[in-house]
Amino acid sequence: MSALRSEQSAIVPRVALGCATFGGVGSLPELLGHGDSRDVALATMDAAWEGGIRWFDTADAYGGGLSEQWIGEWMEATGNRPQITTKTYNPMPPTGDSGLSRERILRQLESSLERLQVNRVDLYLAHEFDPETPIGKTFEVFEELVAEGSIVAYGVSNFTADQLKAAVDAGAPSVVQNSYSLLNRRDEGDVIPLATQNGLAYQAYSPLAGGWLSGKYRAREPMPPESRLALAPQWYEHIDDARAFRGLAVMQDVAVARGTTVPSLALGWVLAQRDIAGIVIGARRAEHFAPVWAAGADNLEPEVVAKLTAAFAADGG
Repeated sequence: MSALRSEQSAIVPRVALGCATFGGVGSLPELLGHGDSRDVALATMDAAWEGGIRWFDTADAYGGGLSEQWIGEWMEATGNRPQITTKTYNPMPPTGDSGLSRERILRQLESSLERLQVNRVDLYLAHEFDPETPIGKTFEVFEELVAEGSIVAYGVSNFTADQLKAAVDAGAPSVVQNSYSLLNRRDEGDVIPLATQNGLAYQAYSPLAGGWLSGKYRAREPMPPESRLALAPQWYEHIDDARAFRGLAVMQDVAVARGTTVPSLALGWVLAQRDIAGIVIGARRAEHFAPVWAAGADNLEPEVVAKLTAAFAADGG
């Protein structure tokens, strides 16, 4: 492990449990109730903990607050205390407010701590860029919360390179958490280098591209009705279907040859990237963790990483 990656591991883990499907689907108020039930969420947390995952990632808007609430209930029932990331920006109910103003941050963090049943969170993220509030004003509040002990560190999520540059100029964020996978490498040209240059940990969410890289989708077949691609297709409109299925065919061959699985390769590829500090993985059933454990144990050789990269290249490699 490099010195930089070792330092970043104190800020974000190599693997965090993503809890965006607890009670809903991400931060979309219209999809409340379409995510995992409480029983499924509790079982998922049990499996993650048993497998060694010690960091849970949530947000106030996930499941309209149910994600944080169920994490708090699970911790109270089990006595386990993972490190926790939570976030704010998006409205919780469909008619709720949004943004990163001082008043709203203080209100939202207080309610998050109550649902989680904790006195502090380890990482607090601006979930989106707020065009109505100068980022410096937001960070002033975050710095106050660090000083008083309500949060340990802060960062940003879903920021473009220009937004991240403004954030770096305005304060001292520790983390940028963006979508990154074999099917979404847009940050490689600007956001990731900017994060690395400024000492921020880059944490990748959606490393399986909403399930595209799980191998469960098939060409010319309808998407499973409760899959994230079916429920929130707008998140994945950037994915070229032909490129995805072409790359998946190569991945399947590589997986068979190595005695592993497509999702394990997809996660292993992200973890093999030098400037990626860690991943957030959203497992919806206990068995979904098997590829995570395999990816952590199977360090991909450079030639395998290169082959997978080429398989998903826009020009066909």
